[in-house]
Amino acid sequence: MIIEHNEPLLRLTWTDPVTGTNGYLVVHTLTSGLATGGTRMRAGCTLSEVEDLARGMANKTATFNLPVGGAKGGIDFDPKDPRAMGVLKRFCSAMRPWLDAHWVTAEDLGVPQHLIDEVFAELGLGQSYHAAISRSADPERTLRRVQAGLNAPVPGGLLLGDVIGGYGVAQACLGVAASWGSPADETTVAIQGIGTMGGGAAWYLHEAGVRVVAVADAAGTLYDPAGLDVPALLELRDAYGEIDRERVPGEVQRLPRNAVIGTEADILVPAAISYAITEDNVMDVAAKVVIEAANAATTPEAEAMLTARGVPVIPDFVANAGAAAWAWWLLLGEVGADPADSFLRLRTEMQSKVALLLGQWEMDRVSPRRTGLQLAAANRVERLEHQPEEESALLIP
Repeated sequence: MIIEHNEPLLRLTWTDPVTGTNGYLVVHTLTSGLATGGTRMRAGCTLSEVEDLARGMANKTATFNLPVGGAKGGIDFDPKDPRAMGVLKRFCSAMRPWLDAHWVTAEDLGVPQHLIDEVFAELGLGQSYHAAISRSADPERTLRRVQAGLNAPVPGGLLLGDVIGGYGVAQACLGVAASWGSPADETTVAIQGIGTMGGGAAWYLHEAGVRVVAVADAAGTLYDPAGLDVPALLELRDAYGEIDRERVPGEVQRLPRNAVIGTEADILVPAAISYAITEDNVMDVAAKVVIEAANAATTPEAEAMLTARGVPVIPDFVANAGAAAWAWWLLLGEVGADPADSFLRLRTEMQSKVALLLGQWEMDRVSPRRTGLQLAAANRVERLEHQPEEESALLIP
């Protein structure tokens, strides 16, 4: 039986006294007195959206058996607006009672990690994992470990903390290909979104030999059936994850932004916005499987239609959980500053979970979401049964 906790513990709405915009915090579950989940900023962000995302975080932490609950923050404001940093600072200041003791947050759509860490530093909280770090027997040592892990350099000139989520998505894709018995170089992928998550996934898929045939940003879809030169395209991105079209090679086709949904590819990775695949465009999906790199990328109605067509959806709380899981492994000292250790741990756990989900799909046509929720529920029950007296006292080394 699936036990899914649909009612959150807390819904909080904040109104910015300067701009009048709204911000939201939803704490879905607390485990050991803590919840984790990023803070996003986008024009049109709603309380119901943040609630859906907090529920997804609760499922994510339970699926990977992390000792923390799920939460999410959201601000209804354009991150490109010059006033955005001020709005973020005031939101975090207002949320300080939660950030100080119970809510571990991080980057999300429209809010890069370095900006939220800058805000935390100004508030005297050090780093956005503060609520967890403060429980450590040696907070300064734990902070150094976290900062070393986040800032560990990886091939390509980026930092481990910036790419680990995308690496996890790439491993989900490779896990799907392995379940089919398909070699990487015979597997094709289309990715909607080329920011932190989509760009990281594209990089590691390209590195593994997969043909990334399409990527989409706000300006449109870039398509090449022979495979895109992903590293070159990533070099052309601006601060908002948009590719400079004037420098794109001439053989690359320029298509409308939404064309990526219907691209002929083995795997479709929506890695940009929530609710990207809906009843209106679901029949355009040509891929054999959808891997949700964005939170809540597929509406329930669209997912039901895909399932009926025989197209499984690897849900977000599995496919994009890499950054959240890794952050807690780092906090708990289970991985350190060596990227190889982090990549091995995440590759092993992600591919094993994808194999479980697809195994149930192939054998009994049980949807990957249902199997994932069953795993999350089982992990929750086991944690409560074995650690009933430790729920409020997580200790971090």
